[in-house]
Amino acid sequence: MKNLWLFFIRYNAFFWFLLFFTAAVILSIRHNSFQRSSFVSSSNIVVGSFYDKLNSWKSYLDLSTTNDDLARENASLRQKLQQYILRDTLDSIPLTDSIDESRYEFIVAEVVNNSIHQKSNYLTLGKGTNAGIEKGMGVITSNGVVGIVLDVSTNFATVRSLLHPDSRVSVTLDSTEAFGSLVWGNNIDPKLAMLRDIPNHIKAEKGQVIRTSGFSLFPKGIKVGEVDETGITSGESFLDIRVRLSTNFYNLHHVYVVKDNLEEEKQMLEAERDDNG
Repeated sequence: MKNLWLFFIRYNAFFWFLLFFTAAVILSIRHNSFQRSSFVSSSNIVVGSFYDKLNSWKSYLDLSTTNDDLARENASLRQKLQQYILRDTLDSIPLTDSIDESRYEFIVAEVVNNSIHQKSNYLTLGKGTNAGIEKGMGVITSNGVVGIVLDVSTNFATVRSLLHPDSRVSVTLDSTEAFGSLVWGNNIDPKLAMLRDIPNHIKAEKGQVIRTSGFSLFPKGIKVGEVDETGITSGESFLDIRVRLSTNFYNLHHVYVVKDNLEEEKQMLEAERDDNG
């Protein structure tokens, strides 16, 4: 305490100057409109800059929550979009079918593990049976197809990636009726895949869009990629087409698991056909 008093006594001139200077500034601002407006303007700039930086940091810290909210919103919008696609396939017949409208649901899940450079690649999702995910469901992103659910536990699910030699997705060439199988095979590039079983008479052009056909686990019309190279002959009647995938497997954070509410009914009917055939 004694040292503190000695400090104030030693530098008392500076503290008196600081006190009188502050008082002078306050009096000048109070009694002069020009100085008052200049001070308020400068204060607004300083305070505004401070709050701008503060909000930037808060926004950065809230990115995780924001991404989760956006993913849920995208899932809802994708479900509504799929309803319009289903209606379009009815050739504009004005039918309203509640079954069609509720056929597909989209479950948002976070990717907690992902491999892309192995011969057989898999993903792990941070949701499982507790969120309604089941084995055999398709997995997509806002940009394309990801894979198929392989195994499920209570809180997690493993997905066989599209970048897996056993993965097959039924797709079509945009603006044509031709459909084939999209496979990755033993490709070492996670950006490319092969479209096989396309008849030789089909004219495919570079940049042509590839979409899901609706014959597999995925809704019809989801973009899978674009034609990267054509004219790759695989046999007498069919050709292979190299496809540049639209899904960025290097940057997967959130995905949508596709729940087809009519899949069980479809499988039962097809099983009866096989038994009777």
